[in-house]
Amino acid sequence: MDYKEIKIKEDFIKLDSALKLANLVNTGGHAKIVIQDGEVTVNNEICTQRGKKLRNGDKVLFNNSGFIIKNAD
Repeated sequence: MDYKEIKIKEDFIKLDSALKLANLVNTGGHAKIVIQDGEVTVNNEICTQRGKKLRNGDKVLFNNSGFIIKNAD
């Protein structure tokens, strides 16, 4: 699995926002549904918290697409 990098300027980004930023969902409502339905994993564990704070190095997988959070330099 190739993980694309999502660069953030803050210390963290919330899971629902990260899914939108990675273009894996179109809306926050869609993100909420797929997260609550247990379709998203964070660091290889199912995550149902849409407000989960993702930090540098966290890996997210949804619908056979993945990304890793990286701090912008």
